[in-house]
Formats: sequence, structure tokens, C-alpha cells
Amino acid sequence: MTIPMLQIRQTPGVLYVDADPGQFSIRQPKAELHIQTEPGQLEIHQYKPELEVDQSRAFAAYNGGNFLEMNQRIYSGIQQIFLQGLARRVEEGNRAAAIHKPGNTIAEIYGQDWQPVPFPEIRGEASMDNVETRFRITPPDIRVGRTEVDVQTVTHRPEIEYTRGKLDIYMKQYPSVQYIPPELDIAH
Repeated sequence: MTIPMLQIRQTPGVLYVDADPGQFSIRQPKAELHIQTEPGQLEIHQYKPELEVDQSRAFAAYNGGNFLEMNQRIYSGIQQIFLQGLARRVEEGNRAAAIHKPGNTIAEIYGQDWQPVPFPEIRGEASMDNVETRFRITPPDIRVGRTEVDVQTVTHRPEIEYTRGKLDIYMKQYPSVQYIPPELDIAH
């Protein structure tokens, strides 16, 4: 004898979910810069170079120079000539006093005194270095004024937008339970 069995068939439920994610849109405008600049002041003073030429010693060598210098040279020259002449006369007198020595005759002592005494030199010494030059350069005077810079910044907040995504939920298959009773054989 077979035992009748009850059959139970079950169909699960199928839930269908269709979802698309949302999207963010972020935009931020650039910051605005406002810059104002005051130019600096540059002031330059340039000085001309100076050339100084001193030719006084050259003129003194050419023509004696100015009267004061010429007179000083004549005075010191005459003084020198006087002292040389005095020394020569003393020497001649000493030689005349020693007349008993050979070579100290009056003709030899005073016979050579016929040369004229030269006049003192009135001109200065001739030299390559008689002209003196001086060149003066004054450096430029430079003044720089400060530059002023004013910077103003305007910032903008970010603009954020969110677009929602799609979400569809539905039953693709409903759950079910089916009971199948056994067949009973009544003929027995």
C-alpha cells in the first residue's frame, strides 16, 4: 500500500529593482581680481663730468708765467749769482794773497774775469709733466619712489546641483504556494 503524499510547490517572489544613481553638478566661477597699481617714481639727476687743466707750469716754461713767479725766479737767481760772485771774489783774493805760488799771477787770476755773468733764468723748468689734468666724475643721483599695489579679490561660492536618479521597484514574479492533494483511489 502506498501512502498518499501531499505535494507542496512553492514559487518564490522575484522583486525587480531598476536604479540609476543620482548626479552631482558642481560649478564654481573663477574669482575676480581687481588690481590697481600706482607706478613708482624714478628720478635721476645726471651731472656733467668736469675737466680741469692746469697749464700754469707750462706757461711758466714758455714765457716765464705771471709777474709774481717771474720776479721770484729773478730774485732767487740774482741772490744765487751774487753769492757765486762773492765766492769767486774771495777765491780770487785768496789766490792773489798767495801770489808767491806758481799759477797765481794777476793775469791768471783776473784775466779770466772777462766773461759776462748770465742773467737769471726767468722761465720755469721745461718738463713733460708741466700740464696737469684732473677729470672729476660725479655719480648720478638716483631716487626711486615706492610702487603701491592694491589687490581686491571677489570669490564666488560653488554652485552645486543634484539630479536624482531613477528608482523603479516592481514585482517581476509574485510568490505562490500550490498544494497538490494526493489522488485517492476510491475503488478499493
